[in-house]
Amino acid sequence: MPDTIRIDTDPRGVATLWLARPDKHNALSRQMIDELTEAAESLGADPQVRLVVLAAQGASFCAGGDLAWMRQQMQADAETRREGARALAGMLSALNLIPKPLIAQVQGNAFGGGIGMMAVSDIAIAANSAKFGLTEVRLGLIPATIGPYVLARMGEPGARRVFFSARIFDAPEAVTLNLAARTVAPEDLDVAIEAEIAPFLLAAPRAVAAAKAQCRALGPRIDAAAIEDSIDRLVATWQGAEAAEGITAFFDKRKPAWQS
Repeated sequence: MPDTIRIDTDPRGVATLWLARPDKHNALSRQMIDELTEAAESLGADPQVRLVVLAAQGASFCAGGDLAWMRQQMQADAETRREGARALAGMLSALNLIPKPLIAQVQGNAFGGGIGMMAVSDIAIAANSAKFGLTEVRLGLIPATIGPYVLARMGEPGARRVFFSARIFDAPEAVTLNLAARTVAPEDLDVAIEAEIAPFLLAAPRAVAAAKAQCRALGPRIDAAAIEDSIDRLVATWQGAEAAEGITAFFDKRKPAWQS
């Protein structure tokens, strides 16, 4: 029984995959990464599931990577670091390739890996009060494993606006960056998600899966080489002095050296 996620499936075959670490703002721990990967593979293979909604409990959609887990990765040996980076990349790939429509219901703030999960969704609908940011560089890190998906969603010109500034941006800008399809008032989010679900339930499931696969085949290439490159970049960053300083400063509740 998973501890960090929850899955509810209704009689229509609509599965809601809940991020369920509200006390941690749904930050991606290693356990959550593994449970999300398993859930994506299970839901993708389940013929009774027509569509998946990726939602979150609590105030935040996802605060990004769990910094305690990242700290452990930085202190681990090289093989363990690479295995952790590969797990994160594998989770994103599993969600990206799920052969069902994947709709992100973004009720709160999304940072780092939360942006990555929006980018691998087919449609993201966000509350107009939510804030967003690729904040990794503030910690001496980079948005490595989410990078291929964020660039595919935003395009390079859009990504250059937010990928390495760590600037926080609002919901309307998330729409202009193509990260969210649209935004609605928080109280209207459930209705907006239902409106997105309805057309898919009129379509043939195998045709939907085949059409989604064609989109991925014709769209920006996110192949094994691109994913491996993202893993290499994350591991290299974890090994760097800036990441050590940035994450140590976070836990020490002080500014990192480059801000002082």
